[in-house]
Amino acid sequence: MSRRWLTVGGVVGLTLLLVLYAGVVVVRSVALIGTGQAVGVALGLAFLVLPLVILALLVREWRLAVDTQVMADTLAAEDGLPVDDLPRSPGGRIDRAAARKAFDAVRTQAEAEPDDWRSWYRLAFAYDAAGDRGRARAALRTAARLRRSQ
Repeated sequence: MSRRWLTVGGVVGLTLLLVLYAGVVVVRSVALIGTGQAVGVALGLAFLVLPLVILALLVREWRLAVDTQVMADTLAAEDGLPVDDLPRSPGGRIDRAAARKAFDAVRTQAEAEPDDWRSWYRLAFAYDAAGDRGRARAALRTAARLRRSQ
């Protein structure tokens, strides 16, 4: 079995566990509401919000994952995937100075082409190599939004 399918299987398994957890929370919330006591009803209603938040976040993350894979497949077909040729330490960590230098070139390209999802995709991986995971995910979301709008 390929590594990709093992990863997908793990993610699907975790998603199912989270959905199961959300279902348990719904059942318990309904039981609290069913008590008829003011505190039970208030807590039950408050806890019903949690599964909605969980499902919204799950949909958001799955959508990003699918969009990222579609973008990667498109770039692979165009031979435009970012190349990971940064120097690494013996332990496998990316040299931060080299990552920052490479990042500046990718950022300049993204600033020059702000409506091109490909440049935002490459920028996301440059951010990741530079160690800024938050901005990497934001850039990836921007790339996905731009690709969907085309």
